[in-house]
Order: sequence, then C-alpha cells, then structure tokens
Amino acid sequence: MKSTSERSLRYQVEKWLALGSAASVHVTEFSRTRSGHRRYVRVETSQPSGTRSLFFFRHDDGFWCVFPPETQRAKMHVERLAA
Repeated sequence: MKSTSERSLRYQVEKWLALGSAASVHVTEFSRTRSGHRRYVRVETSQPSGTRSLFFFRHDDGFWCVFPPETQRAKMHVERLAA
C-alpha cells in the first residue's frame, strides 16, 4: 500500500519532473475533463535544459497520476438477461 505522501500532487510532480532545489513549478491549467468531469492539473517547470510540463489526473482513490482514470462503462449482468 502506498503512503499518504505518495498520493499528493507535490510528490508526483517531484517524482515525474525530477526537480532540483532551484527549479520553479507553476500550475498552468486546472479544470475537469469533458467526459467524467475528473479533475486534472497541468504543471510546468523551467530549467536551464528547457521547459517541461505534464498533466496529472485525480483518481477516485485520491491519488494523482500522469494517466487519466478509466471511464465507467455500461455493464450488463446475466440476471437481467434472464428476466
């Protein structure tokens, strides 16, 4: 099980963007996706090597990840077909 700190957006930003102590980070966009209305954040950092940005998506379990959560699909149950 992951620790609470690994759920945070800060932890994920530091992990994926490999920030140094002098790097500055800016949230350049935050909103909700069109389908599913899931929260997302676009984070950008500028370093001597160039500018990098990533999108982070909030999952139902509270974790922030660089991939969007799966969409809910319609499910059909066998019990309904038999009725």
